[in-house]
Amino acid sequence: MEAHPASKVVNDQVRGALKKMSDNRQTLLVISAHSADFVWRAGGAIALYSKRGYRARVLCLSYGERGESASMWKAGKTLAEIKAKRREEAERAADILGAEIRFFDQGDYPLRPTAELIDELVDEFRTYQPVAVLTHSLVDPYNMDHVRATELTLESRVLAQAHGYPGKPDVIDAPPVFLFEPHQPEQCEFKVHFLLDITEVFEQKRRAMECMGAQEYLWEYYTDLAKRRGLQCKRNGGPKTCVYAEAYQRVYPQTGREFV
Repeated sequence: MEAHPASKVVNDQVRGALKKMSDNRQTLLVISAHSADFVWRAGGAIALYSKRGYRARVLCLSYGERGESASMWKAGKTLAEIKAKRREEAERAADILGAEIRFFDQGDYPLRPTAELIDELVDEFRTYQPVAVLTHSLVDPYNMDHVRATELTLESRVLAQAHGYPGKPDVIDAPPVFLFEPHQPEQCEFKVHFLLDITEVFEQKRRAMECMGAQEYLWEYYTDLAKRRGLQCKRNGGPKTCVYAEAYQRVYPQTGREFV
């Protein structure tokens, strides 16, 4: 049966209101060098903030097609096939975590950013006005793509604050930047400044990790790491119910009128 015209108007109004509510959500912005990095290192934060009603937006600068897809190269896959597979894995993982995802296909090993990429990242900052930004560590002697992603994130954040920088006019304030834990933190000068309890969403993170078939060997590694960080979270004043956590390092000072 065809809907009554009045019902159609109401439905259109409801859809419009829901879209407006969605557009007005606060954004957690995650900038990932490769298509799997955001899952291992920030999957819990993404799922947690999505559950809380935030827009979780993931920007993948590359698919990790050259440096992090060894099993597919050994199986004789082509570059195009590997890119397609890595994209499909990341999309499924993002869907499980409740995130939006955008791919830039800048290549990896090495990641060579273009001027156009910086402009697009600045527009991302200005469009979504993130309340917090997550990205890689400042140092990583094992993977320079990670460091380049961080440099791009910090540069784009500063440019997005400049009224004279071209592009979308809505300059940003000063969202805090949190660096997620690298694979070998001791060699990357990583300091734990914040432990995020992700216990309530860890099963989502685990399911998202299991989407990343090209790097199956990391599933248990990051499960064990989350358990260790969960124990540390409890010992540092976190909830006694904490079982799993993710570690983050701050780039800029925390501000406020009270210590706690």
